[in-house]
Amino acid sequence: MQLLRLFETKSPEINHSKILHDIIDRQTLASVFQPIINIQSGVILGHEGLIRGPEQTDLYSPQNLFKFAKVENRVCDLELASLKVGLETFAKHACSNKIFVNVSPECLQEFGHNKLISVDYIESLGLNPKNIVLELTESSPTFDYSELYKVIDSYRNIGFQIALDDLGEGYSTLRLWSELRPEFVKIDKHFIHSINSDPVKLQFVKSIQQIADNSSTKVIAEGVETEAEFVILRDLNVAFCQGYLLGHPIPEPIQQISENIQHLFTRKTISVFPKASGTERQGNILKLLEKAPFVTPTKTNDEVNVMFESNEKLFSIPVVENGIPVGLISRFSMIDSFVRPFRKELYGKHSCTEFMDTKPLIVDGSITYHELSDLITQMEPHHLTNGFIITENEKYIGIGSGHALLRKITEMQISAARYANPLTLLPGNVPINEHIDRLLEKKNTFWACYCDLDNFKPFNDAYGFRQGDLVLQLVGETLAKSVDVNLDFVGHIGGDDFILICQSTNWEERCNFVLSHLEEVIPTFYSEEDRKIGGIEIDDRQGKSTFYPFSTLSIGAVKIVPEEFASHYEVSAAMTVAKKEAKRINGNSIFYERRFRGDEH
Repeated sequence: MQLLRLFETKSPEINHSKILHDIIDRQTLASVFQPIINIQSGVILGHEGLIRGPEQTDLYSPQNLFKFAKVENRVCDLELASLKVGLETFAKHACSNKIFVNVSPECLQEFGHNKLISVDYIESLGLNPKNIVLELTESSPTFDYSELYKVIDSYRNIGFQIALDDLGEGYSTLRLWSELRPEFVKIDKHFIHSINSDPVKLQFVKSIQQIADNSSTKVIAEGVETEAEFVILRDLNVAFCQGYLLGHPIPEPIQQISENIQHLFTRKTISVFPKASGTERQGNILKLLEKAPFVTPTKTNDEVNVMFESNEKLFSIPVVENGIPVGLISRFSMIDSFVRPFRKELYGKHSCTEFMDTKPLIVDGSITYHELSDLITQMEPHHLTNGFIITENEKYIGIGSGHALLRKITEMQISAARYANPLTLLPGNVPINEHIDRLLEKKNTFWACYCDLDNFKPFNDAYGFRQGDLVLQLVGETLAKSVDVNLDFVGHIGGDDFILICQSTNWEERCNFVLSHLEEVIPTFYSEEDRKIGGIEIDDRQGKSTFYPFSTLSIGAVKIVPEEFASHYEVSAAMTVAKKEAKRINGNSIFYERRFRGDEH
């Protein structure tokens, strides 16, 4: 009866504010740890220390904790409490690897001023500062960059390392990367999810990895949940990974990877990169055009600052005089200038030209993406952050953002690297050759198969190109559906020539399925009359009536032992020889080239 009355009575409103203050003041937080693992060797680099509130409460999740902390203006207090419980819990487990602790730039500056993360405190825990990584979790663009750099330097002098969290999600992580030169960058899980089937995400991560290679930074991929994602990241040479596939957050740091994922680190096969849907025509940069507000040189710094403050999405403001762009004012440079003592009072009423970039990147709207890409790589890095001015006949028409440019360059790189056959949309020569070279570089043994339709030209001549295209599409679809998409690569080099690059151990069974299916289906493309006689009878080039049986598929297969092939050129030559031999066999057939060592079954 008491329980019934409890449900009938309106529940008292929960005082989240009081609970939050109690959690912070009484230190009732708890830490859980998620491993960060070397993607090549399986060695544990360290753990990210994640925070949890009291169980069975609304404030158990870190999202809710920080949501209410922001309302109560206690974010930095909560961050400090989280950091301390993370370090202290980690120290109790006597781990010898790294601990990644989350901290925002704003609160890191406050901690720095108060010297709350001191050498004495770290040593009292028995931790080595060299094993502590401050993971910057950017939440707003309002912090003082110059002050942040000083604080970061002070922690680095102690031995701490720096990581940038959620690359691709923050307001200015590219700028922080450029100027802070962190030891680690963590790619946001959005770009990792389904990377094995998304060519845009693949190219984004590939580009980030290239930047990391050139800046002595190690990449950590967050949110790895499937083996397919893991294999793609491994083949991209990403250094470390983190996610549910490798370990959930748990109260005690693990010392070694679990047995059920050890096979990931001994697997020899390489991934098949996802294919773009087709090539994109090269156009001009007007698609990057954004209609942004501009100012004239008569505007004051105070007026420009108000424009930035009233629109948090505004990152650059062009300065235009008589229709001609003369400079560009960056939000970051304005903030940097005004946070310094007395700068606002001294220069607020001055012309905005004092804080503008007098040599911004100005481009005509008629130039192509490739031309802009070449130009931007020759300029100073800040042009990518600040954006660029777009003109028409030297007159200002708008601006383009670095983010939009990076996205478009990524799409262009995909298009350049993934030439697709326009009929079947299967990859063409360039991606086929790239995939073969990747296999050779990894020293992987594989089967290279050249697939060629027999008697296709007579069919095409008799029934027309439209019907011929349907046959080619059938062959492409059959090949694509018959392989293991994670191990085998299907390409179309033109006409009736297709390529299979197989890592599957049952590749021959798959090829035989293709041959059987085509043997059954291709005759349906012929007329009833031709089906009765098993082919077509037409005049050849000399006008002589000739009979051609149904179109069939010949597959020339070569087992590629990497030690015997230096490049895709040699693999291609071997496939061509095997294909010629296969075409000597009547009907649907496979020929195995046995001239090379290791070709025996």
